[in-house]
Amino acid sequence: MSSDRKILVTGLTGQIGHPVARILAQDNEVWGAARFSADGSRERAESIGVTPVTVDLETGDYGSLPDDFTHVVHFAAWMGPRPDHDRALRANAEATGLLMQHCRSAEAFLVASTNSVYRPNDDPMHQYVEGDPLGDPTSPFSPTYSMSKNAQEAVARTMARHLGLPTTIARINASYGPGGGLPAYHLDSVVAGETVKLRAPAPSPYSPIHQDDLDAQVAPMLEAAAVPATVVNWGGDETVTAEDWCSYF
Repeated sequence: MSSDRKILVTGLTGQIGHPVARILAQDNEVWGAARFSADGSRERAESIGVTPVTVDLETGDYGSLPDDFTHVVHFAAWMGPRPDHDRALRANAEATGLLMQHCRSAEAFLVASTNSVYRPNDDPMHQYVEGDPLGDPTSPFSPTYSMSKNAQEAVARTMARHLGLPTTIARINASYGPGGGLPAYHLDSVVAGETVKLRAPAPSPYSPIHQDDLDAQVAPMLEAAAVPATVVNWGGDETVTAEDWCSYF
């Protein structure tokens, strides 16, 4: 991707969004959209050369957010612990459509989805490909997440065609790095002596992807954007089970 672009990154205060924005800001004008409710979060964004703008994607309140971005990287997501299906659909699916409408003049739009959109396979070690059946495996830590991300993908596909907006839908596997990630959360639970809840049946395989790889692959993901939307799995090259990494911890 060429430099000197105007890029919007949503979910800027999240585990993945902040490092990605830091990399993109080295050669581009980057804006970060978030609620910025935590103390120091705006200053943290500014420290990496990002222009912070307060938005509420769930309600569609964009405040002073411009609409002339050349590229959009949409990492924002709601992962509530309660079975609030209405909010999950509003925050993850409807919000994506509204944002695509707002940024409809962009050259490319990257929607971060999840590998959890797939229907569970009878073989727990099955390595999913993009054409596998979709379903709702129900995450043990967020019961509405998979359902709402499937809905998000449907909205993104529709808006890509309706607006003629080149889009990539990237289904992230287990991300990890200095900012945390699923393996780190499990490590925290082990250290605290808490039970780690995994999907049944065992084992629970993942293809973890490190933050460095996510950073490096954002530009190619944007370059792959198309109408109809490009759909791709976004994970690492090796498979490891959560049972194995928890035993290691």
